[in-house]
Amino acid sequence: MASLKPLIMRANRLLGASLVERGLVTIEDLDAANERFLELLSNASGELRLSLLSILLNEKQSLQEMALMEHLVEEEGLGIIDVRNMEVPEELASTCEKSECWATWTVPFDLVEDTRYLATAYYMSPAVRTYWEQKIPGNIVWFAAPLETISDYLETLEAEEAKAAMAAS
Repeated sequence: MASLKPLIMRANRLLGASLVERGLVTIEDLDAANERFLELLSNASGELRLSLLSILLNEKQSLQEMALMEHLVEEEGLGIIDVRNMEVPEELASTCEKSECWATWTVPFDLVEDTRYLATAYYMSPAVRTYWEQKIPGNIVWFAAPLETISDYLETLEAEEAKAAMAAS
């Protein structure tokens, strides 16, 4: 986690700032969620699944995910996708580590010529977009995805890999 910790911190800090700037959460709600996020981060032992967004949505309930999705569609011009049952091309899946996906709450899910399609729960974090734009060559088309769908997809992928590893040994 040490190498991804700066990315996790920056992604969540900029996400929070964007949510406040767009009036989706109050500064007070963000401060409370940030306190909780930092508490969880200080107690984390290699856990990459920390999310300020999850705290705002689930623990503090100061943001409704539907309102966020509506904002992303109406104001940012994104489509919404559920990646849970998608078959990701192998050449795309091999371009990134799951730890990067967990750290940014983003998954590449399709590749057409030189265009990559990415689903993210963290589109409003400029740090996340910049990270992937620098990492992946070619064009990127962004889609919004609910936090739970990203989590479910990554957990399923990890379970499948663990099962394959056990079968191979």
